[in-house]
Amino acid sequence: MTIKENVKRILSNVDAAKAASSYSNQSVSVVAVTKSVDANLAREVFENGVSHLAENRTELFLEKYEALKDLEITWHLIGNLQRRKVKQVINYVDYFHALDSLKLAQEINKRAEHTIKCFIELNISGEESKHGFSVNELMEILPEFSELENIEIVGLMTMAPFDATESECNDIFGRMKKLQVEISEMNLSRIPCTELSMGMSRDYEIAIKNGATFVRIGTDFLKIYKS
Repeated sequence: MTIKENVKRILSNVDAAKAASSYSNQSVSVVAVTKSVDANLAREVFENGVSHLAENRTELFLEKYEALKDLEITWHLIGNLQRRKVKQVINYVDYFHALDSLKLAQEINKRAEHTIKCFIELNISGEESKHGFSVNELMEILPEFSELENIEIVGLMTMAPFDATESECNDIFGRMKKLQVEISEMNLSRIPCTELSMGMSRDYEIAIKNGATFVRIGTDFLKIYKS
């Protein structure tokens, strides 16, 4: 399967999931996670219609950014970010998907030279191995994010457990949607919270049916590279 064919297949799956959901009026951005491929293949994904690219490590992000800076890519950093590395990377980032502490937000705010669109990471499934706020922790600390002038909290992010069933995914993603709406309706400064980053290769169609507006697809795109 060629890159063009695979991109077409994935975008068709996204459109079908969106049409089958209660949120068919929402846009859904497909983010290609290119951490496992080189810049040439990432370029080909872009040239076939996917303009949102993501990396999960600072060093790989910077390498890809430099190699592809001639393209109008919307760049996403999706991995956990150490505070000491913020200054190296943050001003090349359009969206950051793993804001998991107020201290990290403050460091980003300090180093950013433009508004960074951030997703607050939620550990809504309660897995000990995952980063992110619990719901109670987030609601307690949320107003403090409004004070950070270089950060916009555009939405929430979560990941379902790797072995979650469809029913469990529906429960997790459904709770995320309710929380996103609740926060959005609070009308807090710099916290529009209109977006949901959830759904990966194994569960993005379920996530879209539950209101995801950004899906991050890596493994499914890899079918291209192994053909």
